[in-house]
Amino acid sequence: MMVGYGAGFGGWLWMLGGLLLMVGIVVLIVWALGAGAHPREDVQRPTPLEILRERYARGEITQEQFEQAKKTLGY
Repeated sequence: MMVGYGAGFGGWLWMLGGLLLMVGIVVLIVWALGAGAHPREDVQRPTPLEILRERYARGEITQEQFEQAKKTLGY
């Protein structure tokens, strides 16, 4: 028969496990928010001239519009 107060060794293990789980969840949330705040550097975006060439190739703009946009962009 167990007499007295306290959770014993097993109770302390459960408490430590719960604390570690909560800390792990907080660390995971902070890491996820930090990773989303900084865009990846290896993602290459097309240059304005590349976008302009694609639009001309698709027929969205005429040759005159293409030439005028190139001059405006400084190419």
